[in-house]
Amino acid sequence: MSIPVFVLNGPNLNMLGRREPGIYGTSTLAEIGAQAREAGERLGLSVDFRQSNHEGQLVDWIHEAFEAAKGIVINPGAYTHTSIALHDALRAVALPTIELHLSNVFAREAFRHHSYVSPAATGVICGFGPRGYVLALEAIRPLVAS
Repeated sequence: MSIPVFVLNGPNLNMLGRREPGIYGTSTLAEIGAQAREAGERLGLSVDFRQSNHEGQLVDWIHEAFEAAKGIVINPGAYTHTSIALHDALRAVALPTIELHLSNVFAREAFRHHSYVSPAATGVICGFGPRGYVLALEAIRPLVAS
């Protein structure tokens, strides 16, 4: 039986493949989602891959994960640097959580160096492009196996 994991994606990630390909690459979110589901299957994880441009929707999905998933991988996008609501939701559900970013946020603008999500996450993966999703699933697997 597969272990359910939510993979949540925040604002503007629906524009991947077109948005600043020099930073984010040319893969679309649909392509990344297919790779994540494939990796999840290999790892014994059932990947529920979602994206929203709305902070409240992401909070609702985090709350839903409390009952429906064993862990969360989240690419909060720009909400990383602004959302106390995502931080509080992740703390409330207390599930193993991997924060994920396609780019190396620490090599970018100074305002991207602070994350409100990191203190509520088990770990952070950044700078590996789309491969980061597979790395995040590999990292979360042992955390949700018990």
